[in-house]
Amino acid sequence: MIDLDRDAAELLRLGTATLYEASHSDCFLDASFRPAWEGSQIVGRALPVTAQQGDNLALHHGIEAAQSGDVLVVDAGGAPFGYWGEVMAVAARARGVRGLVIDGGVRDTAQLAGLGFPAFSTSISIRGTVKHWAGTIGLPITLRGRVVHRGDVVVADRDGVIVLPEDRYDEVLSASRERAAREDAYMARLSAGETTLDVYDFRRLGAPITG
Repeated sequence: MIDLDRDAAELLRLGTATLYEASHSDCFLDASFRPAWEGSQIVGRALPVTAQQGDNLALHHGIEAAQSGDVLVVDAGGAPFGYWGEVMAVAARARGVRGLVIDGGVRDTAQLAGLGFPAFSTSISIRGTVKHWAGTIGLPITLRGRVVHRGDVVVADRDGVIVLPEDRYDEVLSASRERAAREDAYMARLSAGETTLDVYDFRRLGAPITG
């Protein structure tokens, strides 16, 4: 049984890079997804939302549909509009939403930081939106080549965003713990003066041509 309240601190300590490497899968989102404010971190379950470009009505419906612990993961087509800001963050926090990941823009970044509401977006934009299409809620979406299903585990930090399928969560967490333990041992050797070539056994891959 996945308990993200129990595991959140550990997942953030391990970090997205370690979780991704340990997963041996392409579970990362495109590098264009960046934190809207310094210090944004997310651990939660994905609630996929599809919005129309320049239209944020679907996000309002997403807030209403969300359960405590959800992360709104939104396909807005990458268009640089201000789909999300302070008003929606206040409403989302009241429902226990843990954050936002959107292929599109957000605004009010100082207010989001003040609220402690984490958001990862592909742009920052003050450009206004309309409210015409209610979108889709809870159906699978594809964000720049990565499919996201409802209930997938989302972890986001300053290095990036990963989305883990629910049925692989325990396996990846265990592998990440093992990887972190190995890296601690490597760091001790490196701090003692060994080279990366020896610690990681890279010499077997060949020697450079020198002049």
